[in-house]
Amino acid sequence: MKKAFIFDLDGVIVDTAKYHFMAWQNLANSLGISFSKEQNEQLKGVSRVQSLEKILDWGNKTISEEEFTRLLSEKNEEYLKYISKMDTTEILPDVPRILDYLISKRQRIALGSASKNARAILEKVELYTKFHTIVDGTNVSKAKPDPEVFLIGAKELEASPENCIVFEDSVAGIQAANTANMISIGIGDKEVLHEADYIFKNFTEITEEFINQLVKTEKA
Repeated sequence: MKKAFIFDLDGVIVDTAKYHFMAWQNLANSLGISFSKEQNEQLKGVSRVQSLEKILDWGNKTISEEEFTRLLSEKNEEYLKYISKMDTTEILPDVPRILDYLISKRQRIALGSASKNARAILEKVELYTKFHTIVDGTNVSKAKPDPEVFLIGAKELEASPENCIVFEDSVAGIQAANTANMISIGIGDKEVLHEADYIFKNFTEITEEFINQLVKTEKA
């Protein structure tokens, strides 16, 4: 049997969340808004525009459209400086093992990320060629928890949603996968990702037997 395996990027394949946090915190501080790691968790899987809207809301701030656009650009430039220095050491534990096992079993693999920098990051960490298709922020108009990114990934892999397995580290991503009627696998905290069909701390906990089981399982 063939399935389609769709991976989020940030917090699943690489830990770029720390770079987002640093860039958003600097932006928030420049506006006189405090920004915590807990708040940063709420921005996972959320678009850049919506993230800035949330930060402004938390700080009860209103800015012009021109200033809004400028801040988005500055944040992205700072983030790009961080990721320009990335290499294969940034890949999270056992991700290559799982990708290579899926490839050996001739399973279809997609990336489904809100990041507009996904392709550049995959190139930096030398994983770009592992994916049959890449769906990122340049391909979608609706942010998670809307399932658009995963539905496009399924379509490009020529798979029905119930034959898709999604790996996500955010609540919004898990909700998007569930809405699309895909099998959702949370990577991270069990209490945070409790809506997922399966939850693992990281990929070191995922066995080849479990992958084989997923290939045989269909979402009800």
